[in-house]
Amino acid sequence: MTSNRRCVLAAPALPLLAAALVAACSSKVAPQAAAVPEVSVSEVIQRDVPIGGELTATMLGFEDIELRARVEGYLKSIDYREGTEVKKGQLLFTIDDQPYRAKIAEAKGALGRAQATLSKADMDVSRFRPLAAERAISQAELDNAIAAQQAGRAQVEAEKANVESATLNLGYTRIIAPVTGLAGSAQRKVGDLVGKGEPTLLATVSSIDPIRVRVNIPEALYLRYADRLQTATAATADAKPSDTPSADGPQLLLSDGNTYALRGRLILVDRSVDPQTGTLRADLAFPNPSRVLRPGLYAKVRYKEEVRPGALLVPQRAVQELQGQFSVVVVNAENKVESRKVKTGPRVASLWILEEGVKPGEKVIVEGGQKVRDGIAVKATVVPAEPPAPAQPAPPAAPLPAAASTVPSPAPR
Repeated sequence: MTSNRRCVLAAPALPLLAAALVAACSSKVAPQAAAVPEVSVSEVIQRDVPIGGELTATMLGFEDIELRARVEGYLKSIDYREGTEVKKGQLLFTIDDQPYRAKIAEAKGALGRAQATLSKADMDVSRFRPLAAERAISQAELDNAIAAQQAGRAQVEAEKANVESATLNLGYTRIIAPVTGLAGSAQRKVGDLVGKGEPTLLATVSSIDPIRVRVNIPEALYLRYADRLQTATAATADAKPSDTPSADGPQLLLSDGNTYALRGRLILVDRSVDPQTGTLRADLAFPNPSRVLRPGLYAKVRYKEEVRPGALLVPQRAVQELQGQFSVVVVNAENKVESRKVKTGPRVASLWILEEGVKPGEKVIVEGGQKVRDGIAVKATVVPAEPPAPAQPAPPAAPLPAAASTVPSPAPR
């Protein structure tokens, strides 16, 4: 009786206990509200974009002239300062000229003897002609006199040539600058024997204003723009090196990342494509009044192909590539994510032209796209598509007067 009664009394409490357990379990498994992902987006911008390309270039002197010793002798003096600009006609090297002065004197002596012999032959012919007419002498004697006269004239001409050759050789002992330009370091020192066996290189003079910039155009690129290259070459056929290039000429991008301030012009397209490299040589001229550009520098020539009207641009970091397919993640007007395939065009600085897949003003994700999926809502923060232009440096302060520029001594404590 006692045990049965206990069971009866406990039965009404069971529903209450079960309800408490269910409530406790429900409070533990209830999901928390998910946080909305934050992403950075940029608007698709539309504008006319000049499309261009870059070609690796090498700089040379507009004229690079090697100075060589044309006669044998000991180098007597170096008459210029190495690495400086020289003027046309300026003396650069002197070779010992004493042996060549002696040869001139010898040649002049031989010329004098030949002229004396010719003078005697002329007098013999003049004297023998009337005698032969009167048959006072034989015709053979007159013929011999005439032959001696002709031989004498030939000998005089030969000796004159020897004098001229010796004079030229004497002139070659003074090496002068053929053009105005930058003279490099001397390849020989005073006292060296030069010109023995072959012309010895002494130095190189390069005219560098304007400077020659050489590029190699790939065959396919040349075929695309052959007509334009021919037109540009014809337009500059009569131009002088000092002529100012057009405002839309090619630009020069230096190895330090800066763009050269002056534009260039096309001056040469070579006659044939190199079969080993599949490229065509082209030369451009860039003004170089400050003499900053030097032969041997490497740079890139930036050229303009066309202007793409109304191009759609997005930051390059907004474009994703997977197995050759390109896509962007768009945030629509309801702040929901949508992935789209796009067709890419040329790159322009930090932007990428998209030919299909987006519209002007749409927002594409540039940061945070890896943590979202299609259809979910996001919190978007708009960032500019292009990086801000670098701040211009402040102009230097005006110099202080001499009295005010002195730093005052600290006050005594």
